Amino acid sequence: MSLNNLTLELRSYSAETDNHLHDYHQLVLPVSGQLDISVGNQSGRVDSDQAAIISAGKDHGFSGSEGNCFVVADIPDQLAPEFEQLPAFIHLNPALNQYVRFLHQQLQQYNSASTQRQMLLLLIQLLQEQCGHQLRLDRRIAVARNYLDQHFNTAISQRQLAAVASLSPRQLGELFRKQLGMTPQQYVIEKRMQQAWQLLEQGHLSIQQVADAVGYSSLAAFSDRFRRHFDIPPSYFRRVGK
Repeated sequence: MSLNNLTLELRSYSAETDNHLHDYHQLVLPVSGQLDISVGNQSGRVDSDQAAIISAGKDHGFSGSEGNCFVVADIPDQLAPEFEQLPAFIHLNPALNQYVRFLHQQLQQYNSASTQRQMLLLLIQLLQEQCGHQLRLDRRIAVARNYLDQHFNTAISQRQLAAVASLSPRQLGELFRKQLGMTPQQYVIEKRMQQAWQLLEQGHLSIQQVADAVGYSSLAAFSDRFRRHFDIPPSYFRRVGK
């Protein structure tokens, strides 16, 4: 599943138990009814204020009650590798519960692929914020990630980031990849591309201004990276906006 193949939709499940696995993460969030799920050797229920996180490669089975409905998100494992560290069932705090209700309302209407992507990215962010204490990130990697979050639009060398994290460049690269599923450079690219998507969709800035805002002085380099990342050029947003 490529990074641009995120899916966010409403689904219902039959009462007949089904088992399978897939190479992407899946979030199952409650709207109505119940869904009994087994994930590996864990069993639980998506009901009212409890959601399920099915990490990539995990065998799972499920059976739904009558009249069930759920918000379901399919997420490439590269986009949220830390989901592998989270429990299969999590309690939804009030902020997440409110956002799930918002998603349910929005998904009953027509939404563009770009709008659905942004709704899903915010959902991932809210989950990461709620479950951050359970991710068990090495303190040094957490420091490095926070630094990248704040400076992703500037040039940062591996040696500079390693110094921030009090690690050698080799240690930083190995530990960052092990805990977050990607290299620091890949993390920066993902942050830049997500921010660029949001800015382009808002339509307030020119493509060159968006490129500058996310750290690309060369418009050609930015356009090439964006196209390779999302399979569409930045100019797509300008055509859609006309």
